[in-house]
Amino acid sequence: MKIYRLHKKQNLPISVDRAWGFLSDPKNLKTITPDYMGFHILSGADRAMYAGQIIQYVVTPILGIKTKWVTEITHITNKQYFVDEQRFGPYALWHHKHFIKEIKGGVEMEDIVDYKVPFGFLGQWMHPILVEPKLNEIFNYRTKKLEALFGKYESNIPNDKNDRPH
Repeated sequence: MKIYRLHKKQNLPISVDRAWGFLSDPKNLKTITPDYMGFHILSGADRAMYAGQIIQYVVTPILGIKTKWVTEITHITNKQYFVDEQRFGPYALWHHKHFIKEIKGGVEMEDIVDYKVPFGFLGQWMHPILVEPKLNEIFNYRTKKLEALFGKYESNIPNDKNDRPH
């Protein structure tokens, strides 16, 4: 069975502390998930993130079908990265790495999701039609929502030859 990868990077004009404070709080997942997905945390978001934390959600990813999703925070290094892995849910495998790195004028956030779809050949056939476009839509929504919350990152590229270093 094939393992797929989703890889996204985003720069935001905020500090590592602010980025970490937002991204490491499971309650903020609802904020960066499209409303139509009916995302609701059932349990596990009542404490600051820690390795071994189990978080239970209900989500409606497609066709109005409610799905229970259970993830575990398996690795965490404060203000650098954390990993969540599905223990029960819609995927045959879900391993999501979140990295935060300080850059000039803000932070770079990187998401790497390795996943397998269920249902064997049928799942693989549906991947480019349904799963991959839906995941891209969700992560594109997150990008726009985070920019709306924290501002758009400007790369500080000089506009005038007099502004360039000599």
